[in-house]
Formats: sequence, C-alpha cells, structure tokens
Amino acid sequence: IRRPKHQSIVLFGDTGSGKSSLINLIAGKEVACTSPDTQRCTMHWQEYNIDFGDTSYTVFDTVGLEAPEPGMKEYLEFVDSAYQLIKRLDKQGGIDLLLFCVRAGRVTATLQNNYKLFHDFLGDNKIPIVLAITNLEREKRMEDWWDRNEGAFDSYRIKVAGHACITAANRLYGSHQELYEESRDTIRSLVEMFTGEGQKQAWMGGDKLFVSLVCKLKGLLGGSLRVRRKDVVAHLTRRCGVSREGAKLLADMINQDEAT
Repeated sequence: IRRPKHQSIVLFGDTGSGKSSLINLIAGKEVACTSPDTQRCTMHWQEYNIDFGDTSYTVFDTVGLEAPEPGMKEYLEFVDSAYQLIKRLDKQGGIDLLLFCVRAGRVTATLQNNYKLFHDFLGDNKIPIVLAITNLEREKRMEDWWDRNEGAFDSYRIKVAGHACITAANRLYGSHQELYEESRDTIRSLVEMFTGEGQKQAWMGGDKLFVSLVCKLKGLLGGSLRVRRKDVVAHLTRRCGVSREGAKLLADMINQDEAT
C-alpha cells in the first residue's frame, strides 16, 4: 500500500479574515470552529489534519498581529507560543507552504506586518507564500478583484508566489454555492501546485529561528517594549519547559540580537 505524502502548511492572516472558514473549505467538511476565538495571543496556533488527492496535510492555523501594540504580557505569551510552534514544526520536518488569508478590502499596515513576521522571518524568504483572498462571492468574476488590487500589494511590498480569489462562505444558495464549490477546487489546486517535493530542505528551524522571530516582533513594534532578561528566562522555564541554563542562553541571544 502506497503511503500518502505529508505536507505542513502554516496559515496566517488578520483576525476576521476567514481562516477557519478557509480550513473548512479546503477540508470539504467542518473541522474548524468559525465562531470568534477568545484566544487572541499572537502566534497562538491550532493544528488540523486534512487529506485530499494523494496527500495528507497538517495545517497550523495561527493568530497573527493585531492592530493594538501588545504589552509585556502579550510579548511573553508570544515567546511561549512561538517556541512551541517552532518545536512542533521541527518535529514535522519544517514548512512546505505559507498560506496568507486576506479578507477582500483595503491593504493595511497590519496586513503588511503579518506578512513580514511570517514570510521574512518564519519562512526566511525561502518557503513559498500564496495568498487566499476571501469574501468575494459578490463579485461577478472573483478574479477581477485581483486585477483591480494587485498594485496595492505591490505598494506594500507583499510579494506572493500565487493567489486564489475565492469565497469561503458556505450554506449560500444558487450561484453562490456553485462559487463555493469552485473555490474549493481553486484553493486545493493552488496548495498542490506549491507543495512540491524538496521545499522542506529550505527549513531552518531550532533556537536560532525562535530567537530571530521574537526579536523581529519587537522590531515591528518600534522597539518601544522593554524586555527584561529575567522575565524571558522565567517564561521559558515555566511555560515552555526549557532548562534554566538553556533559557538563560536563549535570553542572552535575544538581548544580543536586540542590541545589534
């Protein structure tokens, strides 16, 4: 019996972009809760297993940056979630694809910061990133939205390998339901196209990636957040299960990176 291939996808995007609905669209069934999530910690994530074609996919649905600047508590929660996510991705063998979910509308600075955080640092500019634009069921032709708005992404320096203009709104009627089924084919084809063999060879995980990620988040916040070494050490040991020696080493690496 031939075993199915396995691929890992990190899904990210602003809150309200329709990530849970997108997961259900790809899966072809309800696997993700689409009600508002009370857990809004940056880099918090949930894991879903989805099969289609001859491939098994693990989708890591993450919470990205929100518009308000996080404080120390939120930053330390980010440290926790980022460490656990990178550890889990290392165990999976890395990332095959970054899937950026965007609700059709205005391109914003928050959208740009999420792109920077996930693509530049988590993907290290090596993992392919594709865009899923949702909420397009009212368009006569969904692809028209991209034709009108591609320039806005260019102006924010958001570069993607591919895109899908879709609707992830289920239980609609008539032509809208047809668009939903069409959208499933479109997004699945996009995923299959960009999860080819060999992508995981580019993955550079481990402690260095973790340190880079938490430093870059601080940089995106404008450097206004004062992070004390002892707070980082305490969080890494209590919440992440890192040894005290390892936590001190990581905290020193973060401080060094911030000073450069």
